[in-house]
Amino acid sequence: MSKDRLLLLGCGILHEEIKFLIEKNGWPLDTFFLDSTLHIDFDALSKNLMFALAKHTGRKTIIFYGACHPLMEKILDDAKVSRTTGQNCVEMLLGYERFTGELSKGAFFLLKDWARRFEVILKKTLGDNEAIWKAIYQGDRKYLACIRTPCSGDFAAEAEAAGKMVGLPLKWMDVSLEHLELVLQAAMTKS
Repeated sequence: MSKDRLLLLGCGILHEEIKFLIEKNGWPLDTFFLDSTLHIDFDALSKNLMFALAKHTGRKTIIFYGACHPLMEKILDDAKVSRTTGQNCVEMLLGYERFTGELSKGAFFLLKDWARRFEVILKKTLGDNEAIWKAIYQGDRKYLACIRTPCSGDFAAEAEAAGKMVGLPLKWMDVSLEHLELVLQAAMTKS
């Protein structure tokens, strides 16, 4: 990493897609990704994000996060950095209209990284009771919207296991990287 180059620091949930876009476009952009499960622990998210920002003090930095922490804007204002626009990574990937459309139909979005660690995430956030998992997810969600990108590869087995854990059917969505590319381009232009 060169201190002269722009740094994209943030959630690793779409790290494969972001690295693909950097290579495709030849963007002079370094990356530093944090674990995507930090969003389930606000304390760990803020500590890791602040540590990473401190580690890269003096670098021109863009933050790749949505509103994943109630104090996200304060953390970023204090560090004098800006973030990508969007409520969360799924909105950045799908675009606002498609994201809110699926959400209004009852989607719970599932990306490869979360599918592979779904049980661990459930246990950490909701305990070890499968009946509770199903009651919570079925209370307001109707399906798992499993998002495949050109970079995600096959995670069908993990997605099916996640669906069984929470008692929801799967709906597969093939998504291009077009909207994510626009979000990243806008963030680089703004910085």
